[in-house]
This record gives sequence, C-alpha cells and structure tokens, in this order.
Amino acid sequence: MRSVAIKGVKEFEIKEINEPARDGHKVLIDVLKAGICGSDLHYWVSGNPAGLVMGHEFSGVVTDPGDRQDLKVGDRVTALPISPCGHCAACLTGNPQYCLETWNAAVGLSLDNPGALAPKTAVRSDMVMKLPDTVSDEEGAMVEPMAVGLHAVRLANIRVGDTVLVVGGGIIGLACAMFAKKEGASLVAVSETNPGRGQKAVDLKVADRWFDVTKEDASALMMQESNGGFDVVIECCGNGPAVTSALMHTQTGGTVVLVGVSLDAITVPLTIGVMHELKMLGAIAYTKEEFASCINLIANKEIDVLKFVDKKITLNDVQAAYEELTSGQTNTIKILVDPNK
Repeated sequence: MRSVAIKGVKEFEIKEINEPARDGHKVLIDVLKAGICGSDLHYWVSGNPAGLVMGHEFSGVVTDPGDRQDLKVGDRVTALPISPCGHCAACLTGNPQYCLETWNAAVGLSLDNPGALAPKTAVRSDMVMKLPDTVSDEEGAMVEPMAVGLHAVRLANIRVGDTVLVVGGGIIGLACAMFAKKEGASLVAVSETNPGRGQKAVDLKVADRWFDVTKEDASALMMQESNGGFDVVIECCGNGPAVTSALMHTQTGGTVVLVGVSLDAITVPLTIGVMHELKMLGAIAYTKEEFASCINLIANKEIDVLKFVDKKITLNDVQAAYEELTSGQTNTIKILVDPNK
C-alpha cells in the first residue's frame, strides 16, 4: 500500500509498504483522516529515522477487531498511539504516559508500527476507542491533540480568575488556551512570533489577546496586563527563548507547565525559577481517561475542534504541507490528511 515515509532531512517519499497483517490481537483499521502533529515536524526536519511512516492522530474504521470482543467490523474508532507495558506502577495507577515503554512501539512514532500516513494501520487493542455517531471522521482525528492540551491544563490546576499565558500558537497551544478558558481563567493570552497565528488565536475565541514577542515592548506589555506576571504559563514551543519567556512572565509563586519538546539541550535562566519560587511541571501526552473525556466533549458539542482545521490534503500533498508548517510564515494551524487519496 502507498505511504508517506521519511527519506532524509526535510524530505518525504511515497513508498510502498506491506499492509498490516491480522494477528488475532491488534485491531486493524482503515484510516479515514490523519492529523499532522507538531512533534512530527521534528522528525521530518532531522530526517530521522529514515523510513518512518508517521501519523499518530487519526480516525478510522475497524476491519479486524483482533481480541476486542466489544468491537466489530465497521465500527468507527480512534486510538491512543502509545505502547505502555500495562503492569508497571505508572500503568496500574492510570498514568501510562509515564511508562518507560510507552514510546518504544508507538504507532506512527516507531519503525515497527507504521502510522496513519497510509491507508491502513494496526493498533494495540487496549488502546482503541469507539467514536460516537455524533463525532465526525475529522473530529475523531483531532481527539489526540486535544487530549494533550487537556492534560497540560489539568496539571496547571487553573483556578477561576487566574491569568494564563500560553507560549506558542500552534494546535497544542490553542487547545491549552481553549481548556484554560473552560477552567474559568479571567485572562487567557497567547504569545507568538507569527502575527498570523497570534491573531488567529483571538479570532477563534480561544484567547482574549495575543502578544507579538518580536516587538521590543512585548515583555513590558505582558507584565503590565498581568499585573506583574501570569498565574499560570503553559509553554508549547520547546526552545530556549520560549522557555525563558515562560519563566520571565510568571507571577512569583506561579506555575509553569512545559509542554513543548526539544530534541536538543537548551539553556534557560533557572535563577528566575529559584528566586521566584516557581512551580515547574513537565506535561507529556495524556491519560486514557483524558483521551476518553475529549471524545465525550466533542460528542456533546462542548468543544469545537473543527475550527482549528485549515486544510484537508492527500498523501501527495504531505511534503508541501510540512514545508508550509515549518515556514514560520503561515497561520495554518491543523492539516488533516486523507491517506486514501
């Protein structure tokens, strides 16, 4: 079957791979829609690992239920792409994201488990979740990034009336901003270097305002409007300047949640964190309960995720889509891929 695989630095190739085979355990899924994730961009930019077929945000239809007795052929589903062991302390307490094996065989993030940038994929049966009829195929592909945002906001422990700054206006940043508003934050702001994305956060009504951090007065404005610093800052970029900005603009005694991932070491002024007694938390992925909660929120129309979707493309368009998303010039937030076209 046709797939999109990493060939080299910033380069994909259309590649024929074997269809996943029935093994009596994994659920075989015909992919309907797949999302391009910000973390996928890192792999593409580095060109490693060559041959990787990405796509860990997706919706699809069951063609073989494996060992799941409650699934049948034709059921519409999505899935957690992770591969936790199921028996360690993290797994047994409902936190598979902490499991040391979680990413070893993750769908779309490991060579042995091709993801949804192909028409078919195979997923561990215990990670598959049914989609209600009130959730569209496009919405189903948006569950995974929404769960990342929900997890980060829950860790932040936002209280009614808190001021919140989200550093970075990509899909995870906007999901965090959306959930922060649902938690009752009195001010939700987004900081961005890209004016198109910053303004879009406001236009989509997930942020009250945005700050252009390329402007000389941006820091002063942020401190002024937050009365000396935000109660909570959620960092969604993963680079040194972004983390530094997060530390600088957090209220004394406030909370910084680190969501952005860097594949390289970064330098940040930890003195600020020490002197201001900041609470710094890392946020990785989500719990199964949070994943299910996002399905329910979408099904009950409590959150609108389709407003984040800018384009739907084919496998032939994936190279151009990654080039656009890494250009720094686009206001595009989320691109969905139909791997059957």
